Amino acid sequence: MRFIKCKFSIVALLFFLAFNPENCFSDQNDVYIAKISSSINPGVVDYIKGGIQKASEHNASCIIIEIDTPGGLAESMREIVMAILGSKVPVVVYVSPSGARAASAGVMITMAAHIAAMAPGTNIGAAHPVGAGGKEIGETISEKLINDMVAHAKSIAEKRGRNAVWVEKAIRESVSVTETEALEENVIDIIANDLDDLINKINGRRIEDKWILKLDNANKIILKETLRTKILKTISDPNIAYILMMIGLAGLYFELSQPGAVFPGVIGAISLILAFFAFQTLPVNYAGFLLIILSIIFFIMEMKITSYGLLSIAGIASLLLGSLMLFESSAPGLRLSWTVFVPTVVIVSAFFVAVAGFVFKAQFSKPKTGAKGLVGEIGVAKTDIKPEGKVFVHGELWNATSKDIIEQGKKVRVVKLVGLVLEVEPID
Repeated sequence: MRFIKCKFSIVALLFFLAFNPENCFSDQNDVYIAKISSSINPGVVDYIKGGIQKASEHNASCIIIEIDTPGGLAESMREIVMAILGSKVPVVVYVSPSGARAASAGVMITMAAHIAAMAPGTNIGAAHPVGAGGKEIGETISEKLINDMVAHAKSIAEKRGRNAVWVEKAIRESVSVTETEALEENVIDIIANDLDDLINKINGRRIEDKWILKLDNANKIILKETLRTKILKTISDPNIAYILMMIGLAGLYFELSQPGAVFPGVIGAISLILAFFAFQTLPVNYAGFLLIILSIIFFIMEMKITSYGLLSIAGIASLLLGSLMLFESSAPGLRLSWTVFVPTVVIVSAFFVAVAGFVFKAQFSKPKTGAKGLVGEIGVAKTDIKPEGKVFVHGELWNATSKDIIEQGKKVRVVKLVGLVLEVEPID
């Protein structure tokens, strides 16, 4: 009887395991590795969610996310956190290499991992939220936002069994700690020197009574970014977004000044659309954007109105201030680089000032064609003018009249044009 019960228990156990694959161990020991070394933006979201899905589909042992980020967008961070919490495979977040950090949004992503690890010489923290342009938010809105983020962070920390008190301080007080302090504060689980050391230390680790990591001779698979992810990440860079905006404005200017050129207008429209998409994913200060638009308007007005350079000076000032205000963030990855900002402002300003100079010169230069272009021109009398005759002026033979008698071969100056007859005078 006992033998029958034992056989029944074994069969029941096998049946339970067969229909609960999440409690089984994968025959494979593949370790998928994703790397984040930028701000958290929609491109990174696409990359991480795709990597977690791929690891789940191939029944990988786990996915390791190497992270080095100054922070990023709250919505993008929430999407990544949700993907980690809903992952069907264990997710390990590793702040690496030495010198890297998991700041702001990176804190939440690290806390959401099944296993959180850091390399020596790294730090984590400073998760206080900031508004567009990196500036402080209004007191009422700030309080609501901070309370919401604290509640979200504490729920994640409690779910993973980590220090919820420290997470709250990281958000409210911008606290930041080293890897050693993070381990002591129960913020992370492991300190690992490198990727191989990390895999060795998590090998055999039990996670939430669901998985036991079997990583002997682990097969490391680096997740590559798709073309879509690369495009999203590229245009989400503030420097690329800024350049796209300037190209778009320049293209539309050329199309409006020279209708029918088509190519500048097409390139300008595409660039502006991509720039506007990037602005939705970046902390943009729209006062800066409007100042840049105003600068272009000033430059165009300089070509239409004689302001003796005042509009050009106003345009340069607006462009300079707008560019400075456009991406003013506390995070380096979300600021406009000086190596992009300075050359762009100089080139654009120099171009419009040069064009305005040519227009100003043309407005005050002597006409070269038409009736006004002939006045003052020097010619030669081809016949005697008594008082009518013919003169050769400006490469053409004209009928001419004069108040004075002019002999053939003498030089004459055009006084005015009456119909198709020139009135000339002799040159002594």
